[in-house]
Amino acid sequence: MNTSTNPGARCSVSTRCIDWPAAAQALQAAVVQAEALGRRVNVALVDPAGTLAGFLRMPGAPLHSVEIAIDKAYTAASFGIPTAGWSELLATHSAAVRDGLVRRPRFVAFGGGLPLVEQGVCIGAIGVSGASEDEDERIARAGARAIGLA
Repeated sequence: MNTSTNPGARCSVSTRCIDWPAAAQALQAAVVQAEALGRRVNVALVDPAGTLAGFLRMPGAPLHSVEIAIDKAYTAASFGIPTAGWSELLATHSAAVRDGLVRRPRFVAFGGGLPLVEQGVCIGAIGVSGASEDEDERIARAGARAIGLA
């Protein structure tokens, strides 16, 4: 709608996003799962725009994994799909898409990032890094499950 012809028209939309109590609960549940597995990880929570909403680094977690956890969450939020799904999804695209996407800054195409979808709307994402790919995924799912979104 052209707002110059209708000055009272809305030019914005509301965006739902994870609130801080849910982010804190998901972070805590994720690190409890990591401890149960004997792992030290970094856990990131982002809002739907990929902006950091919460972060927890367990003592001893790999330093390089700090950014990887954040980028896993960012990738999951920005596309609305788990990062573990990218290998299969990329196989269905052209070589140019397969090559181009994985070269994008902050794009992660391996497990550990999950979108947090509430009533069909992505309200954020969780990303975990520091353990194996499968363990990162399990830890992220524990965080999502703790807030009823797994």
